[in-house]
Amino acid sequence: MPTPIRLLVTDMAGTTVADDGTVVGAFTDAMNAVGIGEDDPELPDHLQYVHDTMGQSKIVVFRAILGGDEDRAQAANEAFEAAYQLRVEDGEVAAIPGVEDFLNEVKAAGIKVAMTTGFADPTRTAILDHLGWTDLPDVSFSPAPGRRGRPHPDLVLASVMACQIADVAHVAVVGDTANDLRSGARAGASVVAGVLTGAHDKDALTAAPSTHVLGDITELRPLLLG
Repeated sequence: MPTPIRLLVTDMAGTTVADDGTVVGAFTDAMNAVGIGEDDPELPDHLQYVHDTMGQSKIVVFRAILGGDEDRAQAANEAFEAAYQLRVEDGEVAAIPGVEDFLNEVKAAGIKVAMTTGFADPTRTAILDHLGWTDLPDVSFSPAPGRRGRPHPDLVLASVMACQIADVAHVAVVGDTANDLRSGARAGASVVAGVLTGAHDKDALTAAPSTHVLGDITELRPLLLG
């Protein structure tokens, strides 16, 4: 018999939340805040790096782009989070169709739901508040001191511990980036599913460690609910 799933750990932007380029727009604002304007010849390379590393903690991405300059990285990260939150308030972020109903079905079946993200705590909270999802996940986590972002397994394992799941084999992880999938695989989840509603395409998701590549998160319904 297949291993029963007791916990679904899902990414947010691109997996449950459609932001339609909001991440890229906020990143461009952040780069401008640290002196890299839209006419800077290096900006396209920086944008490509952001795309390639989607799913990672944003401060880690800024440190890499800015050559380890911690002050500029922190300034860029603060500008990014502020710009993204402003876009959330302006209504640029919406739920992917069918996601809320699906997650409520999952919870009704006795499966815990955790939401994880590379955004900082205030941005994660702003998104959940805006969508009316404050009580939808059982737990939600962002990177924090002592809790690394993706591709490390920490966000998944923090969810496992918070939800008191006895065995990581009872965990399903879903996300739209290769880093989401690497995190799930490193945590030992028995289901590691990529979805095509976000940053990375089928080739990128297939190249990462995964058990499934699906059109969207609701296609997990037969696997989780039978």
